[in-house]
Amino acid sequence: MTDAREPVTGIEVPIYLNYEFTAGAALARFLASIREGRIMGQRCPGCASVYVPPRGSCSRCGIPTEEEVEVKDTGVIEAFTIVHIPIPGNPIKPPFIAASILLDGTDMACLHLVSEVPTEQVHVGMRVQAVWRPREEWDYTFENIAWFKPAEGA
Repeated sequence: MTDAREPVTGIEVPIYLNYEFTAGAALARFLASIREGRIMGQRCPGCASVYVPPRGSCSRCGIPTEEEVEVKDTGVIEAFTIVHIPIPGNPIKPPFIAASILLDGTDMACLHLVSEVPTEQVHVGMRVQAVWRPREEWDYTFENIAWFKPAEGA
């Protein structure tokens, strides 16, 4: 006897995963500083690399980082992508730009949004500056920076 039913190729099952995250000492200090409108990184005592956000140790040398360094909220785009597909539950509507931004004075790029520039004009090497949310909205989150925009004079 032949089975004429269609094969099952997938199913939708709602799954919710709740996580508890402990920031650790380095990231906790970073989040406290970002709540004050400052961006703090940590410098490696071995190779002098500066990390934002700090991780508590150097990824190159593997040694603890403790020296805190304030960095500017300006930088350069190292890489970017233009997102055209909506992300479920995300209030940001495509197309939008996600970029790896090397903040001035740091040695490792951080990921953030870029706005206030037409997608066809964004490019690697573009100078950008942070656009901070209104101070009354600040919390312990890197989202205090709403996005980056082209730096004045860039």
